[in-house]
Amino acid sequence: MATRSFLFLLGSSRADGNTEMLARIAAEQLPASAEQRWLHLRDLPLPEFEDLRHHPEALRAAPTGHAATLLEATLAATDVVIASPLYWYAVSSSTKRYLDHWSSWLKTPGVDFARRMAGKTLWGVTALADRDPVAAEPLAGTLRNSAAYLGLRWGGVLLGNGTRPGDVRSDTEAVARAKTFFS
Repeated sequence: MATRSFLFLLGSSRADGNTEMLARIAAEQLPASAEQRWLHLRDLPLPEFEDLRHHPEALRAAPTGHAATLLEATLAATDVVIASPLYWYAVSSSTKRYLDHWSSWLKTPGVDFARRMAGKTLWGVTALADRDPVAAEPLAGTLRNSAAYLGLRWGGVLLGNGTRPGDVRSDTEAVARAKTFFS
């Protein structure tokens, strides 16, 4: 069996937040043979996304800088884990910008993004302040639909509750779900 390679993309604006804690609890359960790469999107800011799909004359150069780092890491992974807190019922702005860049990677010559993404698994992890899990449905829908569009398997979304740093550790149901999330 091939080694699985997990890319954890942290979309929080703060370090060691509840979403990251929940993702790390889940990752602790992965087999030792599974590779893990953790990237904080706040440390790899992407430029504003410019939609050039309807400008056939637009040059689509290969990404450089942080975009190149994120593209390479995304393509190298078998499993992409979006760990974004629930901000206004959606993914964080840095996470949304990352997903927007998928559109340009689809059109970048030589990348073959759609073919290379098909068959990978996309997962979501989020912490929210609302006790009603329905509040996270827009976030889950964004990730689920993105997976479907590119032919990725949808692994699901791991939800936890917490506002103040560390609160998610008190959500015993979320911690228990985290321990079996990737199995």
